[in-house]
Amino acid sequence: METPLTRLVGVRHPVVQTGMGWVAGPRLVSSVANAGGLGILASATMTLEQLRQAVHEVRDRTDAPFGVNLRADAGDAGDRIDLLIKEGVRVASFALAPRQELIAKLKDAGVVVIPSVGARRHAEKVAAWGADAVLVQGGEGGGHTGPVATTLLLPQVVDAVDVPVIAAGGFFDGRGLAAALAYGASGVAMGTRFLLTSDSSVPEEVKKVYLGMTETVVTRQVDGMPHRVLRSDLVNELEGAGRISGLVRALRNAARFRKISGMSWRAMLADGRAMKHGKDLSWSQVLMAANTPMLLKAAMVDGRPDLGVMASGQVVAVIDDLPDCAELIGGIVAQAAEVLARQPSYLVR
Repeated sequence: METPLTRLVGVRHPVVQTGMGWVAGPRLVSSVANAGGLGILASATMTLEQLRQAVHEVRDRTDAPFGVNLRADAGDAGDRIDLLIKEGVRVASFALAPRQELIAKLKDAGVVVIPSVGARRHAEKVAAWGADAVLVQGGEGGGHTGPVATTLLLPQVVDAVDVPVIAAGGFFDGRGLAAALAYGASGVAMGTRFLLTSDSSVPEEVKKVYLGMTETVVTRQVDGMPHRVLRSDLVNELEGAGRISGLVRALRNAARFRKISGMSWRAMLADGRAMKHGKDLSWSQVLMAANTPMLLKAAMVDGRPDLGVMASGQVVAVIDDLPDCAELIGGIVAQAAEVLARQPSYLVR
């Protein structure tokens, strides 16, 4: 199945695995790449040296193209971009729009730039700055998300830009891929569906929690911004927490993340200022953002869903198996081809 996305990045199938923190590591990314999709390493929870090692590990596991997801507002974003260029990584994806000069630097080095957007105006902006494609996530998606459904946001963006559009938020099978292509997208991106594969490094006991869940909730109590997660006792506790107890928890988690990441307090404050810039966030909300890495790590790495937060798209309610990436991508593409092949029969001649 060839689309503008597959031609742009050099993969066989128009299926993207998103850069999920603590989840999208070398094992999952290389499995997706070997299955013909585009796997994306999540680097926000890695030090620069850990990112270098992760890129090398993916290279040892596959010869196929892959990408790295970056925080455009990170204090060392420039160093990370230099690393991607030096290592010959095919794709740089961004959760927030990178500055125009960063896009230009990557493109000059032959790296494909794919920012994620949640609004038509954001897509127009990054496309005008030279982005090679955009990933559009609707409100059904997990993690940080907006209020607009994919079925409304996607056609707006497809009509607004002339670069390939990748649809995210609510996709899990071949019918979704066929629908996205019918809307004018060049492929789909999935997070929760790839988290729930046998190739994912998420502990099995946590996967079982996901498979037994049918409800997600969008909360601001994780890091001050809308965040779609599984409904759990911990999330209910966070939702009911007062301002003081929430800030105490955030400070404690900030100290833990500082120890793991090796970042100085000065660097963390600099990142906080970068997050705050251009956003309607209080300093209390910026401080709360320290919750995210550690609360996600507790579940996704340590296997403690009772102590951690589990980001999830609404599709969790319809997922009941753990295929490997080859089975998943192969099945999605085959089903999409079957669905698309039936469409001419609907036309009245």
